[in-house]
Amino acid sequence: MLNERDKKIINSRGITEQELLAQVKRFETGFPYLRIADSARAGAGIVLLDRAGEDAAIERWKRYLRDGGSVSKFVPASGAASRMFKALFAFADGDSDVPVPGSDVDSLIKDIDRLPFYKELDGVMKRLHGKSISQLLDDGRYKDVISGIISPEGLNYGNLPKGLLAFHAYGDGTVRTPVEEQLAEGAQSAAGADGVVRLHFTVSGNHRQLFENKLSEVIPAIEKRMGVKFDVTMSEQKPSTDTVAVNPDNTLFRENGDLVFRPGGHGALIQNLNDIDSAVVFIKNIDNVVPDSRREPTLRYKQVLAGYLIELHDVIESYLTDLTSGNYDRTKLEEMLGFAHKKLSISHDDADNMTDSELAGYLTVKFNRPLRVAGMVRNEGEPGGGPYLAYNPDGTVSPQVLESTQIDPDNAGYASMVSKATHFNPVDLVCYIRDIDGNPYDLPVYVDPATGFISSKSLHGKTLRALELPGLWNGAMSDWTTVFVEVPITTFNPVKTVNDLLRPVHQA
Repeated sequence: MLNERDKKIINSRGITEQELLAQVKRFETGFPYLRIADSARAGAGIVLLDRAGEDAAIERWKRYLRDGGSVSKFVPASGAASRMFKALFAFADGDSDVPVPGSDVDSLIKDIDRLPFYKELDGVMKRLHGKSISQLLDDGRYKDVISGIISPEGLNYGNLPKGLLAFHAYGDGTVRTPVEEQLAEGAQSAAGADGVVRLHFTVSGNHRQLFENKLSEVIPAIEKRMGVKFDVTMSEQKPSTDTVAVNPDNTLFRENGDLVFRPGGHGALIQNLNDIDSAVVFIKNIDNVVPDSRREPTLRYKQVLAGYLIELHDVIESYLTDLTSGNYDRTKLEEMLGFAHKKLSISHDDADNMTDSELAGYLTVKFNRPLRVAGMVRNEGEPGGGPYLAYNPDGTVSPQVLESTQIDPDNAGYASMVSKATHFNPVDLVCYIRDIDGNPYDLPVYVDPATGFISSKSLHGKTLRALELPGLWNGAMSDWTTVFVEVPITTFNPVKTVNDLLRPVHQA
């Protein structure tokens, strides 16, 4: 299975042969399915705040900032944009010189002048072919135009990180990348009392210099425009956390004869998150950004989620203080148990039968751990993991974000739960990662290693299977206290394919 060159490559990455073979074996066996109690729905695992509740949460968040509360924004940005251009690679490498009517490539060509990078692409076409985009299209040279977007000789968008692609073209002629939009959003939602916006981007090592160049280019102007200062840091996933890719038949995927490794999913980033020096951390995907004129709903619900997090933490902190000091009786413990059940959606069938000391110990464990509030959007056909009430190894039931691959498709009861699911996970989280004494939690302690999953990806238009470590918002946060809050679909505007940039919400 492995030749001498393979062995040298994996050794250089800090991966042993045994680890690689174990990864291949995991592709063959898969991960165990999770045991679920039900899908989370409004009033049953998902909180619906009314206007007064939202306003109260916003005011609590503003007070947290005024009081000098620490906050950072954590943005996973290491992903390459290859999947975003899958259809373009397939067309460029295919036999036909004309796109299929109604296909993504056909739609893209018809509205190509609305792409944010149109002017730059036009310049590339003139450099490479001596003709403009419109002239090339009139000549039927569709492949030349499409290749100009993804090829190294052109814009090279098929090989760049998504965070550095042109996403939004503004009326003043400027074009912004997701990194710039994340900076602008951070300035409006996560500035500390000192006026400093702390952002952390996780990037791949081979793209780090590109990110550094872009940040040094754009930060001064954004600071001046928005009246803030930025403290931006970056980190990388270790090569030893990467996983080998396989073909659909579970044989090793190779390109030019070499093994292909992929970052082990967002789950590997729990180590990076563990290094963040803030009590509160916003987490959001790099591609879920909008232009300035469409950001108001995002900003409002960022504050709603953060404020609700602080409201919950206020109560948890009070209860933990009582529990650790012994200041409680059965009535107080019942009150705490009710809070855990009604507000945190944590349940345990035997809780009512526990003695006072057993119940106090149980509640202490459940309260004394990282806390996250996750926005959930009503499902309108968008991809994404879903909110469920799942069983934990200790027998409790609590909210968990699950991918479809973690649910047994042959279980009729689970199929019924899935069919009744109403929401999905847009990856919009606010986390509290310090204990009541201000000490940081050791986040890897709260990971469930059995909750990874296998996903289908692509590389240069070719399908492969990828091994995902327990996801950052899945298994890596499995033993966190999790609360789901409904947020509107207007806060979820990802760019999964290049055609998404043609949506009205991405037109500045």
